[in-house]
Amino acid sequence: MEVFNTPNKVIITCNRRLSPYLEQEVKDLGFPIVRAFNTGVEIKASVNECVRLNLNLRVASQVLYEIKAFRAHNPEELYRNLLTIAWEDIIPFDGYFSVTSTVHNETITTPLFANVKVKDAIVDRIKDKKGMRPNSGPELNRTVIHLHWMEERAEIFIDTSGETLAKHGYRKHPGKAPMLEALATSTILATGWDKKSPFVNPMCGSGTLAIEAALIAQNRVPGLQRMNYAFMHFIGYDEAVFFEERRRIKEITEKANLPQIVASDIAPEAVEIAKLNARTAGVEHLITFEVGDFAQTTVPEGNGVVMFNPEYGERLGVHSKLEETYKRVGDFLKQECKGYRGYVFTGNPDLAKKIGLRASRRFEFFNGKLDCRLLQYELYEGTKEN
Repeated sequence: MEVFNTPNKVIITCNRRLSPYLEQEVKDLGFPIVRAFNTGVEIKASVNECVRLNLNLRVASQVLYEIKAFRAHNPEELYRNLLTIAWEDIIPFDGYFSVTSTVHNETITTPLFANVKVKDAIVDRIKDKKGMRPNSGPELNRTVIHLHWMEERAEIFIDTSGETLAKHGYRKHPGKAPMLEALATSTILATGWDKKSPFVNPMCGSGTLAIEAALIAQNRVPGLQRMNYAFMHFIGYDEAVFFEERRRIKEITEKANLPQIVASDIAPEAVEIAKLNARTAGVEHLITFEVGDFAQTTVPEGNGVVMFNPEYGERLGVHSKLEETYKRVGDFLKQECKGYRGYVFTGNPDLAKKIGLRASRRFEFFNGKLDCRLLQYELYEGTKEN
């Protein structure tokens, strides 16, 4: 089976509610969408094309290339079907692989049991053909196989990503209650920011929003932060394909005419963490970091985007104190950000009412399992009529 050059069904997964932003990214890379759903998109591509997807996508979690689809009522049928796949042409007999799965089948009480059946089929087949067996375990930093088994329909995939793409590799110091990089990117894409006007991020925490804005403005993709993917560990991998794509994405990185990006936080230690993360991401020189109360944040003249991700009152802070904070956020937007579009990302609708402004749009997101909204405010100069 020559998967690297053979186009087949590919599922690109993402966190819930990020699918519209992933869909646009995939289209921008030139791939027609076969199907879009709540947690991903389906396209047709070869594993070599998956190399390109892995290096370029900001919003995705995994890029999965289908090997086979079949019907399986129980674990024994699953095992027998998997035994017919030429695993010896896909996984090195002296290598290491792991198995992940999404399983909803009445004969399976735990996905771990299904994972074991997949592992057994792979090991038994390779041992029969090669006389040796690969090692297996939980680490996702080498060969990864994914099982998707719903009722009686089973699909087996090569996971070309391994470790999730949703983390962009620069956040060595996460700070307190950080926002996932793929989510941060999606919220910025939702604003329709032009990548030329200023981007202001008070209460920046560990700096994720400001860093993602700088990466987007620079057209600098996450693949430049990462040198290991699961696709590198399958038989047939051509490293020339990977290095050619790396060379291409380096060349398209913008170095001139970049926007002003301002990030501030009242905690000096948070700003230090944000600076370290920005340095790792290669964008520290593009961000002006400030220590102080958010109301003193520098707002460059003209139009731009100002985005807050304040505490929600779920795990952090005292509710009455946060009510005052949200009111002050509204005052700051009204008084200091005229001509900008303001955004507040929150998981607490009651606190959002304290902002005291009418949201012109509401974008739905999840932050982990928490139902959240990105609220948009038009901050007119003078009166709305003017």
